[in-house]
Amino acid sequence: MQYIPSNPLLARRQFLGGAAAGLGATALAGLLNPQLFGAPGKIPDKGKPRLGALAATHFAPKAKRIIYLVMSGGPSHIDLFDYKPQLKQHQGEELPASIRMGQRITGMTSGQKSFPCASSLFKFEQHGKSGTWMSELLPHIGGVVDDIAVVKSLHTEAINHDPAITFVQTGSQQPGRPSLGAWLSYGLGAETENLPSFVVMISQGSGNKTDQPIFSRLWGPGFLPSEHQGVRFRSGDDPVLYLSNPPGVDATARREMLDGVGQLNQLASNAIQDPEIQTRIAQYEMAYRMQSSVPELTDLSSESKETLEMYGVDDKNEDGGFARNCLLARRMAERGVRFIQLMHRGWDQHSSLPGQIKGQCKDVDRPSAALVKDLKDRGLLDDTLVIWGGEFGRTVYSQGTLTATNYGRDHHGRCYSMWLAGGGIKGGISYGETDDYCYNIVKDGVHVHDLNATVLHCLGLDHTRLTYRFQGRDFRLTDVEGTVVKGLLS
Repeated sequence: MQYIPSNPLLARRQFLGGAAAGLGATALAGLLNPQLFGAPGKIPDKGKPRLGALAATHFAPKAKRIIYLVMSGGPSHIDLFDYKPQLKQHQGEELPASIRMGQRITGMTSGQKSFPCASSLFKFEQHGKSGTWMSELLPHIGGVVDDIAVVKSLHTEAINHDPAITFVQTGSQQPGRPSLGAWLSYGLGAETENLPSFVVMISQGSGNKTDQPIFSRLWGPGFLPSEHQGVRFRSGDDPVLYLSNPPGVDATARREMLDGVGQLNQLASNAIQDPEIQTRIAQYEMAYRMQSSVPELTDLSSESKETLEMYGVDDKNEDGGFARNCLLARRMAERGVRFIQLMHRGWDQHSSLPGQIKGQCKDVDRPSAALVKDLKDRGLLDDTLVIWGGEFGRTVYSQGTLTATNYGRDHHGRCYSMWLAGGGIKGGISYGETDDYCYNIVKDGVHVHDLNATVLHCLGLDHTRLTYRFQGRDFRLTDVEGTVVKGLLS
């Protein structure tokens, strides 16, 4: 039945008034708390935690927070983690049909007449007490291998970047679902009131400089309230856009303006009763707190020379900022940020892989290992879960012409590798096995949903019970699948 207002003019005025209040007044409503005007330069404490939708975790958590090192583009597991010395015997040979088993391939290699096997050009060595094999490209990660679990049997249905990275980050290949960080913000809230519960930082790698774009929906809230979306921090003098007061606006002027806006906002909230107004209030309260907390967070002058060198932070910024972002991630963990997501582009190496992957590994090897070591030295690794990996792996067969010194690799979702450390994960292990061609899983497969179920488990959450009702259905990160991988748990 169509609704026809009894007074169309009044209804129109109500709509316009509500829209004005909702869009304008709420934008600054959260700045109205006089206690937010902290002394410049004062290091803020965490403040009161912000509660999530859950009254408590489902069981005792091992991890309080996550640092997710997203290697965007799909790192080659064959050249980094999954050592296959016997593959050299098949160098240049056609990939057997019994191994491929009719697997669909991307349009980038479907036209090839030949699929020659390409073993890795790089040497592997055993590291640590565990004797875990690691590529020569990752010597620093090899140095912390006893603290990490290398998962060699991940698999996904997606074979192209957008659906694959959307899948691992949101649990669905289709856009529109909440990201992992948004789910945690919604369910658990935040440890601090001075910083967002979910922060994202992006860096450009040295490998494929024309790599796939990174979309903001990968840290979006989907159908959850928008306060749970990730806040992107940028490099430079203004890490968060529009956070600082504009020129000519001092604290007194801002105070008077906010007092007036507060009265308008209260009227709008009472009249409209739109829950998204409360979301905006919370967001802008956070924005003002961040005016004091973010400059202190991003100022690395208090870090020792030894720490900067350990991460590889310098003024050249040759790694696209990944080393600096790793150090900032540790500082965020100390200050109570729940979910910290570092995204490093450049891993999509369809051609010239040997040359490109060297640069990528130089970008991430040292700072990734430094992050694990630094967290451990500060007593933070036990309750911080670190995740490192991409959306899929690469093919054993060469994309394009295979030579003695060069090859490319196409997308491969049937098996690939990631590693995890801290926060309830058993260190010094390799989990899962692939065949001699590094093409199929032969033992202990881990699906994307299994990975996410295990991650939530480490934070004390039953993945089947963290749900949100939307359009008549209860949704969750793992959709209707997922099993906790107990072999990864400490």
